[in-house]
Amino acid sequence: MCLLVIFVVALCQFGFAGVAQAADVGQGKRILFVPLDNRPITDKQTWQVAAKLGYEMVLPPDELLGSRPRSGDPDGIWNWLKENAPGAQAAVISTDAMLYGSLVASRNHELTKEVISERVQRFRELHEQFPRLPIYGFGTVLRTLLSNTHSGPGMEPVEYQKNAMKIYAYSVLRDKMDMGQGTSRDKKEMARLEREIDPAVMDSWTARHLLNYQANEALIDLTGQNVFSFFLLGGDDSAALSQTHYEVRHLKEYGSGLGKTRFQAIAGADELSMVMLCRAVNDNVGDIPFVYTAYNTGKGSEMVPQYGFEEIGKDVDVTIVAAGGMKISAPERADLVLAINTNPDGKTTDASSPANTTRPRNGTKYFVAMVKDFVEKGYPVGVGDIACSNGADNALMEGLRKEGLQFRLRAYGGWNTATNTTGFLIGAGLLTKWMDTKDAQELMLMRYLDDWAYQSNVRGWLSHEIPSFPGTGDGASLDGKQPAVDEQSTKRMREFAEQNIRLPEGFSLKNLRVTHPWNRLFECGIDF
Repeated sequence: MCLLVIFVVALCQFGFAGVAQAADVGQGKRILFVPLDNRPITDKQTWQVAAKLGYEMVLPPDELLGSRPRSGDPDGIWNWLKENAPGAQAAVISTDAMLYGSLVASRNHELTKEVISERVQRFRELHEQFPRLPIYGFGTVLRTLLSNTHSGPGMEPVEYQKNAMKIYAYSVLRDKMDMGQGTSRDKKEMARLEREIDPAVMDSWTARHLLNYQANEALIDLTGQNVFSFFLLGGDDSAALSQTHYEVRHLKEYGSGLGKTRFQAIAGADELSMVMLCRAVNDNVGDIPFVYTAYNTGKGSEMVPQYGFEEIGKDVDVTIVAAGGMKISAPERADLVLAINTNPDGKTTDASSPANTTRPRNGTKYFVAMVKDFVEKGYPVGVGDIACSNGADNALMEGLRKEGLQFRLRAYGGWNTATNTTGFLIGAGLLTKWMDTKDAQELMLMRYLDDWAYQSNVRGWLSHEIPSFPGTGDGASLDGKQPAVDEQSTKRMREFAEQNIRLPEGFSLKNLRVTHPWNRLFECGIDF
């Protein structure tokens, strides 16, 4: 039996890989893609990865997608799906977009259980009408606000934001009690919080979470009925003890009979589409790519990152499987060597912290040396930079620059939460095996500009200087200041790149343009 498994794996890896070459993997093929919303990272920066393989990426019109403050149009997208499904090789679909309108709408909607249930069943109708179309769904478990300042304007019901600290504390205790770890003191504290939280707010919060939970159960049921080829569920911003963790644990158990190659539940949200797009491509070309993982010294894979609910090593291993890959123990055979930068003490800092300087910290030199060794041995290396939340580790990036490693990698990621980074990196990194060097370098340059230049450096400067810009507005709602912010973002990013990024031959940033399509500083759109 073991020999048979080895033979099948080898056949998948080496036999089927010959079916397609880098230049023609996606030629003449169409993938329908319904993103979570129209933010650059969940929309364009995701689908352009597969587009570089030659796939025709077919998306709904932008006016149907969730934006800020606009919710998406699930009914309009369903009609669009039916019109465009004929002839497509795969459909990668955000269930949040199809049920609620977007990720933000899943937190703010006033939909009834009946409406949501009817929308869930539309997936069955799509499968019955197009039975040969593989559907890769990805959805989220509602996030847990970790503080009163965790959410910007319009991102959550106002009453939740006002009660965030107490609701979070309550959810920690509920999760703890459910796992059998609670004490009598915890029980008393939980009862006290129940009395102090406004009953109307608690009822609303509980009801909204229940609707989302029941919808995800129904989507898992559809997966068991072969409606979805794969369903990936992500626990949005959370903690090791939280309402999100509580629900993910139970949904994992609910779907445990499906097997890891049909259903997975991980931490995160914005990276899910990239993981499912990767799986759709791997299934389409009949490939099972091999991944080798290596971590920085210290806690390494045992680190529980900020906004996550389990050890990063466990999340990475599950995500590799979800993306259609297989973890192996020898870097020599890997299609991607995944080097993950963590702080040795296992703590996650914020990229905006004054401590995020170019000065090497504990572990920086060790990690850069490890990456250099992998690269010089000719391995295809992807760097997952998760020492900081919401941006790159400046000390690591300076080390990679000094060693001339920036564009000797195959992939890089360092944005937002740790699992956003590792999930997107796994999905995009595995697909670079089918790309020529220039295309892979263009994707890395996008990440260097966004994750390093903007998130870790330019955004902090903008936050400090925005009061002096003409017009009304602030970092959370740019409004009249947006033209000046766009102009200054472009100027500062170009200056940063000239000083810190060694562009490959033939690359230029003379046409660089930075925008803020969601009218806030938190993310930007980049075109070069």
